Amino acid sequence: MDLSQARSRIDAIDDSIADLLVERMNVVGGVAAYKAANDMPVVDPARERAVLARAADRVGPELETAARRVFETLMDVSRARQRKSLGVESPLSASVRASVYAGADFPARATVACQGTEGSYQQQACDALFPLASILYFEDFASVFNAVEKGLCRFGVLPIENSWAGSVTEVYDLLASRSCTVARTIRHPIDHVLLAPRDVQLADVRKVYSHPQALAQCSQWIKAHPAIESIPLANTAVAAKRVKDCKSGDEAAIASGACAQLYSLEKIAFDIANSASNSTRFICLSRELVITPDANRISMILTLPHKPGSLYAMMSRFASIGLNLTKLESRLIPGSDFQFRFHIDIEADAPDPRVPALLSDLERSAERMRFLGWYREL
Repeated sequence: MDLSQARSRIDAIDDSIADLLVERMNVVGGVAAYKAANDMPVVDPARERAVLARAADRVGPELETAARRVFETLMDVSRARQRKSLGVESPLSASVRASVYAGADFPARATVACQGTEGSYQQQACDALFPLASILYFEDFASVFNAVEKGLCRFGVLPIENSWAGSVTEVYDLLASRSCTVARTIRHPIDHVLLAPRDVQLADVRKVYSHPQALAQCSQWIKAHPAIESIPLANTAVAAKRVKDCKSGDEAAIASGACAQLYSLEKIAFDIANSASNSTRFICLSRELVITPDANRISMILTLPHKPGSLYAMMSRFASIGLNLTKLESRLIPGSDFQFRFHIDIEADAPDPRVPALLSDLERSAERMRFLGWYREL
């Protein structure tokens, strides 16, 4: 058999598979109707195990793993079809659906919590999100969550990841343990400069202050100046404010150019970031679930059963309904025996009818699920 003959044979087999898929989905519709009439759940774990075992036995040891993957995907599609037919919803999916169709607009005016002080990149991101924001500043990230959860501020703005230094792990950990949701995100350019009091020269500097992420983003410049000690502080603007009050004449701060005028400092070094295209993604926290009509991204946290194939089975659910994952990051669960939770971002325009059914399915199959929000990524 030459290549063209082999391909023709494969095409004929694929046609048969496609026809059998249509036939199977039609029968699945009948199964859904029977389950509805008899008040039966969509998922039948014993039945699914039996299907997988029968397929593995039929193909033999060499193709057992391949058969399992194919039939797991097939059952994912079948469950989704049953849930769509039955209109099955969990409390989460019902809440998301109601929020989507409420059609709330994102406000221009709000009281917003930020970490740090005036001149920080968080403040700049806040101004970009809210043209008429009233900002309250807090010492640390956890305090911003507290302010939103207790209703002191309607929203909070915090950094979540940087294009060079990666994820802000403290914020991800707080998202996993707290009750806030994500109402919007924005990517904001970061332009670090070295600031010092007037008459201080670069050769005089022996200490440089900034946020740990900013220090990491300027690590190459810091390495090239071994006489300068880098000292982490809570925020880039906090660092600039500290240097403003410095009397020693040997301290500087890595911060935004806006802090120069704000704190009467001089820019003594430019282009100090490792990457010229440095940007940070900021999240807007909310106590209530806010889904605007222009939402285009979903974030969630999943903890999966600690067994082979759990991650693949979860990812196949997204693939089977055609949703694109834009982020998949694992984080070790503190105090666990090397178990991980997964932070996931998905592209999905509101209102996408596939989303509520997917959330319902994930909520039932994951050990734990934390829905963070369906929001607009700017």
